[in-house]
Amino acid sequence: MKGKKVLIVLGVILLLAAVVAANLYFRRDTGLSVQSEGLRNRDLEAIVSASGKVQPKRQVNVSANTTGRVTRVAVEEGQRVKAGQFLLEIDPKQLEGQLQRGEASVAAAQSSLMSARTAVEQSRANLELARQNLKRQQDLWKGELTTRENLERALNEVSIRETELRSREQDIETNAARIKQEQASLSTTRYNLNQIIITAPMDGLVTRRSIEEGETAVLGTMNNAGSVLLTIADMSVIEAEVEVDETEIPAVQVNQEARVTIDAVPDKTFRGRVTEIGNSPIQAATTQQNAGQRQATTFKVVITLEEQVPDIRPGFTCTAEITTARRKDVVAVPIQALTVREMLYNEKGEMVRETPTRRRRGANIETPLSASNEPPPGHTRKETEGVFAIRDGKAVYLPVKVGIAGEQYFEVLDGLKAGDQVITGPFSSVRELSDGQDVRVQQTTRRTNQ
Repeated sequence: MKGKKVLIVLGVILLLAAVVAANLYFRRDTGLSVQSEGLRNRDLEAIVSASGKVQPKRQVNVSANTTGRVTRVAVEEGQRVKAGQFLLEIDPKQLEGQLQRGEASVAAAQSSLMSARTAVEQSRANLELARQNLKRQQDLWKGELTTRENLERALNEVSIRETELRSREQDIETNAARIKQEQASLSTTRYNLNQIIITAPMDGLVTRRSIEEGETAVLGTMNNAGSVLLTIADMSVIEAEVEVDETEIPAVQVNQEARVTIDAVPDKTFRGRVTEIGNSPIQAATTQQNAGQRQATTFKVVITLEEQVPDIRPGFTCTAEITTARRKDVVAVPIQALTVREMLYNEKGEMVRETPTRRRRGANIETPLSASNEPPPGHTRKETEGVFAIRDGKAVYLPVKVGIAGEQYFEVLDGLKAGDQVITGPFSSVRELSDGQDVRVQQTTRRTNQ
């Protein structure tokens, strides 16, 4: 009898244990499986990344000031030169011929001027003789000792000589102007003759040589790449010219710090600062393939490197990370925790929580209610950015105001505090969650990096 009672007691204990185990098992499986993370204070940096090329701050395209055949080139690409150093020479024979012709033209013009001055003196003498003859005829006419024909002939002679004198004086002015013109042309020829020797305009590196001995150098003009003979770059100051997307350009300011990596110089980062921001977008070249496509709008940003780059060459590809903002010791929420929900607000602008789920008949499954339900009178629905925090085994949606964005975290301005447990994943779970829905933490992820 006593043994039977013991067996009954053991059976009851086993039954109770089975019920407790079953309850624990089913309770464990209740709710959506999520991952979470506890918030803490972090140091954040907002970064704008862009790619481009490195260029020297100053470079000069050397062109010819005169046309001619190149007879000597004294430098090669990659060679360093000093200001005033000889670079190349253009054949002077053609210019020397022009110089001789110019000198002869000046001499001929001066000779013509001398002849014109002699003609003026002669015309003045003839005019004086004509005036004396006119005076004699006038005196004779008063004494009725000459005819009217002789008097009129004397008057006409004076008029002719006066006209002749003015013509000769005009010849002097014409020849003087011709001399100035020929002298100006001669000065230009002499200047061009001095330009056949081309020297370096500054200290730097010859980054491009587009001419060979025997080729003809053409007169240099703006926007004519074919007239550039040499390119000399001052490599002491290097700039990174990168293209920043239009959505990120408002955050970029002059003097912001930047880190530049150059593909040709691996495993090294160079410090720099933003020194120039373009006001107009970069005009992308249009081809037949992308003629009908919408092109991305980017702006040029120039970053001046504060460190020397070994063996640098213009045109190296680079990537820049511009630090647009920094925050020290602020509450930070993981980027993947942020989501948007259409929430209900009353007439005072206060968020009203709704019953988020309903249970299907005959199934232990909770499904979210449709967000298309009409709001009660005086209430409105609007999209709200926030996170799901875990409170007593439920996902509670909390509106959040965020600041700068770091690499993996957002700065929290309002709505959360350090220590709050927020749901970070999986992505599908965060997307399907509803306010007040039961959840169970599958795994807690702890991050140490930003």
